[in-house]
Amino acid sequence: MSISLHGRVAVVTGAGNGLGRSHALALAAHGARVVVNDLAEADAERVAAEIRAAGGEAIGIAASVTDAGQVAAMVEQAIGEWGAIDILVNNAGILHDKSFAKMDLADFRLVVDVHLMGAVHCTKAVWDHMRARNHGRIVFTTSSSGLYGNFGQANYGAAKMALVGLMQTLAIEGAKNGIHVNCIAPTAATAMTADIFDETTLARLTPDRVSPAIVMLASDAAPTRRVILAGAGSFEQANITMTQGLFLGAEDDVAGALLDRLDGVADRAGELVPGTGFDQCRHEIAAASAPVGA
Repeated sequence: MSISLHGRVAVVTGAGNGLGRSHALALAAHGARVVVNDLAEADAERVAAEIRAAGGEAIGIAASVTDAGQVAAMVEQAIGEWGAIDILVNNAGILHDKSFAKMDLADFRLVVDVHLMGAVHCTKAVWDHMRARNHGRIVFTTSSSGLYGNFGQANYGAAKMALVGLMQTLAIEGAKNGIHVNCIAPTAATAMTADIFDETTLARLTPDRVSPAIVMLASDAAPTRRVILAGAGSFEQANITMTQGLFLGAEDDVAGALLDRLDGVADRAGELVPGTGFDQCRHEIAAASAPVGA
């Protein structure tokens, strides 16, 4: 299925280089008008000029996603320029890697502020606008470091997993207004990964092999509430699931029984994908209310 984004306006944060630049170019190539955001004005304008040189429409706007006022001004400028914002790609991010034992709390806060609060600022700035138009496509950039963990990335992993929780709730709240909210977990050769992989691997992990997932998630036919993983031209989906579990409420020593039967609690046969957080409660009440031996 061919995807056209003609008539749509996209904001991509952290788009002066790396993945953000690739996302901006890909969205523009599919017809979107693109607001290229970056902390550095020269980088934002360079990518915007690259899009315009290829026949697309783009403006570069320097703003820090950690500054709600700057973000609001960027959104106002974009709407003033093109009348709408249809797509928001929250891509801006930084790394301050250290083991938790050696990590300064200021480094922890800074990474959470950029990744989590930066995405909150940008999303909040477009949310009412999208609600009023009954259309919106929002993408948060999560990471396998949040989904599965990585040594030395407690701050980064915490921020990235928080974005999944934000997506889960905003997808529910935005559904009635046509706002689809998703996450992408990319693997790509960028300044953030240059020291991690060898040259052969880096050659396969070009950012442009991730960006097709962004185009799909920006489209009118996009799903909602998905965590799409992408790297080297391969695409996967991560799921937050709940096992069927075991009811142990009638045991004399519930803690001991839980330890003894933990494999049964963890058995993934028939696992569930809850529709909301309240489904955990419903499941547990149903288990507690079931006839003995059922």
